[in-house]
Amino acid sequence: MLEDAAEALGALYRGQPAGSFGDVSAFSFNGNKIITSTGGGMLASPRADWVERTRHWSTQAREPGPAYHHRELGYNFRLSNVLAAIGRGQLDVLDDRVRQRRAVEARYREALADLPGLTPMPEAGYGLHTHWLSCFLVDRESFGATRDDLLRALEAQDIEARPLWKPMHLQPLYADCDRYGGAVAEELFARGLCLPSSSSLSLADQLRVVEVIRRVASTRTRATARAYGPEVEVHAT
Repeated sequence: MLEDAAEALGALYRGQPAGSFGDVSAFSFNGNKIITSTGGGMLASPRADWVERTRHWSTQAREPGPAYHHRELGYNFRLSNVLAAIGRGQLDVLDDRVRQRRAVEARYREALADLPGLTPMPEAGYGLHTHWLSCFLVDRESFGATRDDLLRALEAQDIEARPLWKPMHLQPLYADCDRYGGAVAEELFARGLCLPSSSSLSLADQLRVVEVIRRVASTRTRATARAYGPEVEVHAT
C-alpha cells in the first residue's frame, strides 16, 4: 500500500502517526507545508531494500562505475544535501509547529463562531489534525455572501486566501478519464475557503483577516435589510 501523507506530518489516526500505515509513505516539504525544505519531500518505509531501490531511481538509476551506465529508467528527484539538512533540522520543532497551526485554527473558530453560514472543517474525535490549513465552508444563503466574495474582499486588503483544491475530474487534463463519484469534491471546491494559517502568523495579522470577514458579513446583512425594507429588522453581527 502506498500512503500519500503529503501534508499530514504530525497528524495522528487512532494514536498512530500518519505516514506509518503504508508499505511506502510520502511526505511533502513544499514551501507551504509545516516542515519545508522549499521543495521535495521525504519517503518512508520499513523496507530498507525498497528505500535503497528508490534512492537508486532518484539518482537517475545510474549504475556504479565511471561511466553513466543505465539498466533502468531513473529520474533526478533527489534533494540536495543542503535542503535535506534544512528539512531534517526542522523535525526538532515539528510538535511546536503543529501546536501553532492548531492555535491559529482555534482562534479563527472562536472569532467567527457567531457568524452564520461559516462552517469550520470538522476534526474527528479519533484523530489529531495538524490544521495545516484553516478551512471553512461558506453557505451563501446563511452568510449572505459567496466564497468568492470573501476571496475578493481579502485580496483587496492584500490578504492571500484560496479555494479548496480543484477536484481531479474537473481538470481539463483528465476530462476524458473514467471516474466514480465526485459530487462531494465538487461541493467542497465550490464553497471551501482556505484562510492564512502559517505557523508564524501573528495575532495582529490574524485579527486583520477576521476583521475583513466580519466586515463582509456586516455589509451583506445591511444590504439584506435594505432589500427587504424597513418593516424587517435585521441585526448585523
